[in-house]
This record gives sequence, structure tokens and C-alpha cells, in this order.
Amino acid sequence: MGGDFAPSEIIAGARRAVDELGLEVILVGVPELMGDPLGLEVFACTEVIAMDDEPGGSVRKKKDSSLVRAAELVRDGKASAMVSAGNTGATMASALLRMGRLPGVVRPCIATPIPNPGGSPCILVDAGANSECTPEMLVQFAQMGSAFAKARYAIESPKVGLLSIGEESTKGTPLVKETHELLAALSDFNFFGNVEGRDLIPSPVDVVVTDGFTGNVALKTLEGALKYIFGAVLGVINTNDATKAAGDVLFEHLLPIAGELTPDKQGGAMLLGLEGICIISHGSSNATAIMNALRVASEMDKAGVVEKLRLTIRPDQG
Repeated sequence: MGGDFAPSEIIAGARRAVDELGLEVILVGVPELMGDPLGLEVFACTEVIAMDDEPGGSVRKKKDSSLVRAAELVRDGKASAMVSAGNTGATMASALLRMGRLPGVVRPCIATPIPNPGGSPCILVDAGANSECTPEMLVQFAQMGSAFAKARYAIESPKVGLLSIGEESTKGTPLVKETHELLAALSDFNFFGNVEGRDLIPSPVDVVVTDGFTGNVALKTLEGALKYIFGAVLGVINTNDATKAAGDVLFEHLLPIAGELTPDKQGGAMLLGLEGICIISHGSSNATAIMNALRVASEMDKAGVVEKLRLTIRPDQG
């Protein structure tokens, strides 16, 4: 029920996931508002948490909302994962309140893949779940991000970088400098050191760690810059005979790059640190993005990512 193009694109993406990927998908929503479910199973509810609703309060008040019911299906073992393109805060709150945290996890974090043309995406943690963090929280984000990169992209020893304003360990806020010291002291952990905003695409590391406020600003800035660049290039092509000729030559080379950089291919971000799988898809997700988000959810279930995260964070670390 959530997302800019819901429910039609959500249903279409779910149908494609069944037909093209062989997945089993349950739609959770208000039947009279959904339209044609395209033959998919529907778990009916009576309420919807809107994109502009206050997350925490809405989850507590709207107990029969699609987000809450989806999280309960995972909690009760009736589904392997939940996927939503709706209200991000309410999605997180539903998953946290119904599934619960893994033992030892102080705060769940959002792990967002950033495309890395020619290689595996770089994982940005936290991408928006926690605006204020402690060094201990950032260390946990780094550990969970590393475990996630291993599970999702089969990277044996992910390189982890700490986002700062300079490569030197003395650069950054007190939070960054203290976190750097803690990460550098970890054994059996591939800490690369500080990375800067320019290192997000392409990235020299597999995981970039930061607080949720900084991570979300960096992510949205990157999205805006890429959108502008591609729009500017397309705006120039075909404006006259010379640019049309250039476009005819360059287009076949630019399309694969654009395909790699589109959020639709990545599918969505995973909320790490829960007793279940929750994939948060982009609010403007189309059918392709939803299909890929469902694919990621299935792959993470098969990879046993929750159990791997459980082993990564010990209760005595919390």
C-alpha cells in the first residue's frame, strides 16, 4: 500500500517476482483499495500508514495496518521477509516493534548498496535509521555491514571505511575520531581507515560507516547529482546534428552505466539487527525495483543473513 506508485506498481512487481524469479509472494493490503491482485495471495488488513504519518505513533495506533501485519507475518514464521516502499520510519518501527532486535544490538541500521560500476556495490551504513549515534553504535554498524557484505556479495573479507572529512585518523568530529580508534583496535576485522565523500562512487572499500544523519544526506546528495548529470547529458543529445551524431555513438556505451547506477537494479536497503528480514525499497519504486527488492529478500533469507548477524554481535557487546 506504500510508495509513490502504489498499489499498481507494487502488485505488478510482485507478479513479476513470481513469474520471472519463481518466488512466493503475499500481498498485504486493503482489498478494496488494491484493485486487481493479479492472482496473488492477499493478506487483508483494514488500515494504511500514509507516507506523511508520524512513524512511531502510527504503528502503535494502526495495529491492523499493512506494515504492522507484514512484520507480524515474518515474526510468526508465515513469511520469510517483508518488503515495503512506503513510509520508511513506519516500516522500521513496525519491523522493530514486531520482530524485535537481535541480542546485543543497540540500534538497527539501514544498509544501502551504492552502485560501484564494474564491481560489487559499496554498502553504506547507516543510511538514515539513527541520526544521533555513539562510537559503540558505529562499531556495531561496521560489524553488521561487514557481515551483510559477506552474505549478499560473497566478499570474503570486506574492507570497511569510516566516512570523514579527511583520510587521516586525526580528522573528523570527536565521534569519528573515537570510532576510528575503536575500529582500528578490532582483531579479525578489515578496517581500511577513513574515507571521504568523493570515495562513494567508485569506492575503495566494500562498506562505508557513518551516522544515519550524515549517511542519509550523503546518499540523497549522490542521488541528486547522478540524476542531474544524466539529465544534463540527455538534454544535450539530439539538440542539433552534431550532438545527435555524438549521441548515436555514445548511447550504447552510456546505457549500461546508467543501468548499473539506477536504484531499481539494487532493489532496496536492508534493516540490519532485527530478528527477521526487512527490505526498505525506494519510495519511487516501480515494478522492476519491487521485483528486485523481493529477489534480495529471498536471497538474504537463503543466505541466512539474520543468523550471521546474530553471530557477529554478541550480547556482551551491547
